[in-house]
Amino acid sequence: MDLLTALRTHRLVAIVRGADPDASLQSVLALVEEGVSLVEVSLSGESALDVIAAARAALGPDALLGAGTVLSADDAHAAHRAGAGFAVTPALGEGVTTARELGLPVLGGVMTPTDIVTARALGVEAYKIFPAQQAGGPGYLQALRGPFPGLPFVPVGGVDADAARAYLAAGAVAVGVGSPLLGDAADGGSIAELRARVGEFLDAVRSPSPAPSR
Repeated sequence: MDLLTALRTHRLVAIVRGADPDASLQSVLALVEEGVSLVEVSLSGESALDVIAAARAALGPDALLGAGTVLSADDAHAAHRAGAGFAVTPALGEGVTTARELGLPVLGGVMTPTDIVTARALGVEAYKIFPAQQAGGPGYLQALRGPFPGLPFVPVGGVDADAARAYLAAGAVAVGVGSPLLGDAADGGSIAELRARVGEFLDAVRSPSPAPSR
């Protein structure tokens, strides 16, 4: 799987983290049906590995389905067995190195320039700025792109539709979106409302706002 090409093409990663496994699975399927190609199921959700396995069985081998919150070597092995095609981490550690050993491309969590240098040495495909909102938003991304102009950054954390436009205009290759898109759908809330929100986010990633001035 070419994760970087997928990020550049689709520009949106939907993050599913739910307390209800069946609702989480239905959320994944609804997202894909509505046109969201990249979906991450967080291992911090209830029975997340079962959700990944069921989604993989339903969507087939070519679906861009990943596992999030991959912290440990055990997490990486379990995600791989469940059928995840890529791994997403909130930080750098065994989850990154083991996923790479297993052949899974990694969207690795970074916060500081030191993290970015470390992540590059570990061979991540893209750099997840997390938590992006608390780090400083689009302005922080612009600052990071000064010393790291060619690296593929994916802001995650507090990204609503307006923020998605701003991050992409500031140079992000994609954005990761959880609760602003999912709402409570993965906890048993309305799938219909989730479907309605998808269009807003797809429009946002297709039409980023002008880049903010430095």
